[in-house]
Amino acid sequence: MANSTEAQKPQNTKKNKKKGATLDTFYGAKIQNTEQIEDNIQENAPKPSKGNGNSPQTYEEFESEMTKKMEAFWEEKLEIMQKKFTHLQNQYDETEKENQALKARIRQLEDNDRVKEQELIKQSQNTKKLEENIKYLTDKVIDLENRGRRDNLRIIGLPEKPEINTKLDMVIQDIIKENCPEILEQGGNTATARAHRTPSTLNPQKTTPRNVIAKFQSYQTKEKILQEARKRQFRYKGMPIRVTQDLASSTLNDRKAWNMIFRKARELGLQPRISYPAKLTIYFQGKVWAFNKIEDFQVFAKKRPELCGKFDTENQRARNT
Repeated sequence: MANSTEAQKPQNTKKNKKKGATLDTFYGAKIQNTEQIEDNIQENAPKPSKGNGNSPQTYEEFESEMTKKMEAFWEEKLEIMQKKFTHLQNQYDETEKENQALKARIRQLEDNDRVKEQELIKQSQNTKKLEENIKYLTDKVIDLENRGRRDNLRIIGLPEKPEINTKLDMVIQDIIKENCPEILEQGGNTATARAHRTPSTLNPQKTTPRNVIAKFQSYQTKEKILQEARKRQFRYKGMPIRVTQDLASSTLNDRKAWNMIFRKARELGLQPRISYPAKLTIYFQGKVWAFNKIEDFQVFAKKRPELCGKFDTENQRARNT
């Protein structure tokens, strides 16, 4: 019987396995898959000698060594992945903190916007009250100015001549004698406190004469002259002039806005009148109608077939221009 026995050959465990695809680790690091590594271990394993059965390195030792290398390799990879994961976790925590800070900032801005919106509402309310107060005070001042002019008459169309301008008081007396002498016959006080041209300086570019403002000492006499001036055309030495109540400039502008409607109403026989401060009254279908605004009159005219289309102020302005 032979002393040397045939050494046991290591069983070839290599199988016909198809090499798998590479594994992508974190951040693009690539390693061979596990099956391929195991195949490489078996291929590189030392072949035992046929002598006394002893070999420089047995298969179990080689496998143990390779296992340790594999463990060391995976521990290194795991440590890298843990570091990367920790880094990502820290970035996530920082992002979450920034996100919370931004949310808090947004809430603060929204609160500030609500506060500012409430302040704007209060300011709008205060502005509205101020506007109402300003309008009230403006109307009050205009009314006081008009009342301060209650003894005045405005004479329009009096020629701009030196002999007239230097003797306005005497010219006014001549106008009264020529147009309403009955006031003198009744013993009325026709004296004037003062009379002047307005504006105070003559504009050479204007061809029309400046108005004359006459302040009478007697309010009753002024009213009688005004009533006569509403009945007929006044004249001065045969030249037509117009005598009206002296009012504030804003009130006069409000009255001028009625001019087109006033003339048309007179043509239609509606007996128009402008009442204080700038109110239009007409006589229509046996009733007296009063209007404070042009818009109110236009609505009224559109609802009446007899007046509809006859007071189109826009078309009238277009024709005049």
